[in-house]
Amino acid sequence: MDKLSKIFKEDSHYQALFLSLLFSAIGFGLYKGVIDNYLAEVVQIQEFDRGLTEFFRELPGLLLVLILAVFYKSSAEKMYKIGMLVMVVGMTMQTFIPPVKLLVIAAIFFYSTGEHIQLGMKNTLSLEYSKEGKGGEALGYQNSIYQIGNLLGYGVIIVAFAFVQSSALFSPTFMAATACMILALFASLKLTSQSKTDKNKSRFYFRKKFSKYYMLEVFYGARKQVFFTFGPYVLILFYGADAGTISLLFAISAIACFTFAPLVGKLIDRIGYKPVMIGDTLILVVVCFFYGYAHHLFDRHTAMIICCVNYVLDSVISLASMASKVYVQDISEDKDEMRATISTGISVNHFITIFIALLGGWIWKVLGIETLFLISAILGLCNSAYAATIKTKR
Repeated sequence: MDKLSKIFKEDSHYQALFLSLLFSAIGFGLYKGVIDNYLAEVVQIQEFDRGLTEFFRELPGLLLVLILAVFYKSSAEKMYKIGMLVMVVGMTMQTFIPPVKLLVIAAIFFYSTGEHIQLGMKNTLSLEYSKEGKGGEALGYQNSIYQIGNLLGYGVIIVAFAFVQSSALFSPTFMAATACMILALFASLKLTSQSKTDKNKSRFYFRKKFSKYYMLEVFYGARKQVFFTFGPYVLILFYGADAGTISLLFAISAIACFTFAPLVGKLIDRIGYKPVMIGDTLILVVVCFFYGYAHHLFDRHTAMIICCVNYVLDSVISLASMASKVYVQDISEDKDEMRATISTGISVNHFITIFIALLGGWIWKVLGIETLFLISAILGLCNSAYAATIKTKR
């Protein structure tokens, strides 16, 4: 707590924020640990259908600026709580609906809507609650808290599926996730509305000075989408991984992210956001190559292990996305502008992401996973090249 008091303002409500994030992260860990296997084994969703499902999961990100524009008078704290409530509704739907594609996609859409509302708000609140010059560390610790919660959720799935290999566990898992989301909602009620009203009257905020940030969000969103959606599904459909194995992989990723998130945050504050945004791509190219081509170079078992290792590496280097948020903080005139820009950046990110979701499933089905991850590597290189054009104050 002493470390956190040096990073966050004394009069801020970062404790309540972190408690809410912890509960929601546990719920997400339970949900994420089984959802891919649930879709594949119970709902019978294949390659292209997975892309279609992801399209609707990412659609709220594109609609985010419209949603936030309706609530432009609301503080970041209030928007965070609204997002939490919508997440509870979506997870409750997932718990009680039958395994019908249309209904499952609807539940995913509702949950994702709340999640995307929260996404920009939790970053904004962490930055607003942080002391001057501590934005990177604040985001780093926020990520660490979330990874702890994810890890706890994944741990439950690992243990449960180690003893019971049955699809009957899916429903109780969704119920437990719903309970965690409700606890997160109650914790968020302690967040008092202190943020100033957005002077722009809309969070759909485009300004020329942020154009490079918006383009970086496009590249990052496309690159992220390939691994987030199709990374686990490759292991399930191509290598036959069960929910316990997938959760173990997610748990290892969470441990790695928990360990490295504060370090990446400190690195951003120490050497600047630009070198971090450029450097992560060098590792990404290697990661994409082995994820797409490992089965051509090694036997099936070894290839699966290599893919798992590379999935973890991708999770770690994705932490570098914090650098773009610090970049926005650095060039924003005030906190309102920073908040509006980050929220708009999320929607810009998803503008390309939803199309990658559709195209990704088609590319995998028609051209193979090799082409899919080759494209991801190319997008990463574009991200790095564009980041190199940023001018900094250092």
